[in-house]
Amino acid sequence: MADNKLFSDFAPQSTQEWIDKITKDLKGADFDRKLVWRTNEGFNVQPFYRLENMEDKAFMNTYPGDFPYVRGNKKDNNDWLVRQDIIVEDVKAANEKALDVLNKGIDSIGFVLNWKDLSKDELATLLDGIFLDCVEINFEKSHGSVELIKNLQAIATEKGIALDKLNGGVSIDILSGFSTVGNFCQSEESSFNYLKEAIEAAKALPNYKVVAVGGSLFNNSGSSIVEELGFSLAAGAEYLGKMIDAGLSVDEVAPKIRFNFATSSKYFMEIAKLRAGRMVWANIVKAFGASNEEVCKMNVHGETSEWNKTVYDPYVNMLRTQTESMSAVLGGLDSFTVKPFDSAFAESSVFSERIARNQQLLLKEESHLAKIADPAAGSYYIESLTESIADEAWKLFLTVEDKGGYLEAFKAGFVQSTIKATAQKRDFQIATRQENFLGTNQFPNFGEVLDALPEAVLAPADKTAANAVCETLKPYRGAQAFETLRNKTDIYSKTNGRPKVMMFPIGNLNMRKARAQFACNFFACAGFDVEDHNGFKSVEEGVKFVTEKGAKIVVVCSSDDEYATIVPEVYEALKGKAVTVVAGAPACADELKAKGVENFINVKSNVLETLKQYQAKLGIK
Repeated sequence: MADNKLFSDFAPQSTQEWIDKITKDLKGADFDRKLVWRTNEGFNVQPFYRLENMEDKAFMNTYPGDFPYVRGNKKDNNDWLVRQDIIVEDVKAANEKALDVLNKGIDSIGFVLNWKDLSKDELATLLDGIFLDCVEINFEKSHGSVELIKNLQAIATEKGIALDKLNGGVSIDILSGFSTVGNFCQSEESSFNYLKEAIEAAKALPNYKVVAVGGSLFNNSGSSIVEELGFSLAAGAEYLGKMIDAGLSVDEVAPKIRFNFATSSKYFMEIAKLRAGRMVWANIVKAFGASNEEVCKMNVHGETSEWNKTVYDPYVNMLRTQTESMSAVLGGLDSFTVKPFDSAFAESSVFSERIARNQQLLLKEESHLAKIADPAAGSYYIESLTESIADEAWKLFLTVEDKGGYLEAFKAGFVQSTIKATAQKRDFQIATRQENFLGTNQFPNFGEVLDALPEAVLAPADKTAANAVCETLKPYRGAQAFETLRNKTDIYSKTNGRPKVMMFPIGNLNMRKARAQFACNFFACAGFDVEDHNGFKSVEEGVKFVTEKGAKIVVVCSSDDEYATIVPEVYEALKGKAVTVVAGAPACADELKAKGVENFINVKSNVLETLKQYQAKLGIK
């Protein structure tokens, strides 16, 4: 064929030849230090992958729908359910909203009960007009889950609906509750007895899930992808073990478990996470003695992560949730919820909920991502990530098992300390811009001003009970520290005026423009009034201009060579009138410091801590 002839015209290149060529182009820079990415997940990512990297991967020979389901649970498609959650305060109002959104493309509803106990009549009102055999119905945060399951069966039977046509679930997540509260509602024994009762109550509902594994809790507490997956697998195994000890079989329990994962902005890794999760879980269930491979399938509900959503420049959240949705559905799951872009700080509006729904519908109906089974198949990079994540998650799983299982590991503080260490590392990366939040710690919207934000928006969610027996997980958003910083400036400015930071560009045109742009972006992250200038011809002209403008901070922007003479002049002229800052890390920094210049900003600065210091200098508390 012509294609074969075309490829035969080019001599094959070995991996070593590629590395030699890259090393030459690096001009002495170290290949590993420059191009190999060491991830927070604990493994290295190479700059390129080739077919030879696939040779040792056993799952490469599997097909969609086949054990261990790395390529998805379905053989001929990648379809998923589009879910929207509805908070139930009034059952009739919630029913009306459900009927409305079901006519707008939704095929899965999550009723959030907020620990309400629904009577059979209230449940009937909530479900009135909904075709239970056509729509997935889920219930979140329910106190009376067992009674709810029984009432649901009764209502379906009264309507003449076959119980095997009911799809959805009642989320009972004892371990996530313990992890956030620090204790059980009554006792550990009674909690797991209740779970067993719920599983038995749902036996007549073969497609209804009862046990929830809250991987999203780890994600939203700042964990790595490997930690989210590894601890979720450990929690799932804990549920299996407890229920088998209680007299149920793995065949009865495993199909009742649903994993709830959150999807972050690490696009390719999130695709690989879901593929790796299915593979490892299938082998865990098989090791528990499952009678057939069908039992080993992992049921997954996904949602967009809360950890990386922002209050400032909130429309950027739409970009985040869109890429998160893409990676989730490409990785393969059973249902997915896009949280509205404003959910981090407000009650979602009709507009934000509509956008959230349509983000999934576009992927399904216009991009056709539901049509192709395992869309990521054959990507050397994603296949390699799948293996690496699976290997690291398995190691973490075994570590937890060695500690007695998830519950014992959590009581001992292992889970919390592991996630906290990762979260602290990520916080530092955000503070130093190694991890970017567009609109928050990088490229902020200069003119955006917010009223005083509620404390709950800017603080971790601490649900620790008074009788907690151990430390708890406290979900938070990675942007909260920067948002707190900027909100302090917004509040201060209402009575004191917004502090003005002025650029002092002088000298070398290219250097002054680049450094002024950097400095404007830097100080705007704290909500200061930032003003640039085309450039000053002399120090005297610049000092006169910034003084008349009432600048509180003046950033000198020039070349390293010119700083030695320009900066001391600016500093002496502005002493007592404004804080003088140097943009860059010039070789003459020590000389400048000897003359009293203390303030420097550059790409290696801890942006968060540096801006806090400038707020303190200006009296912003």
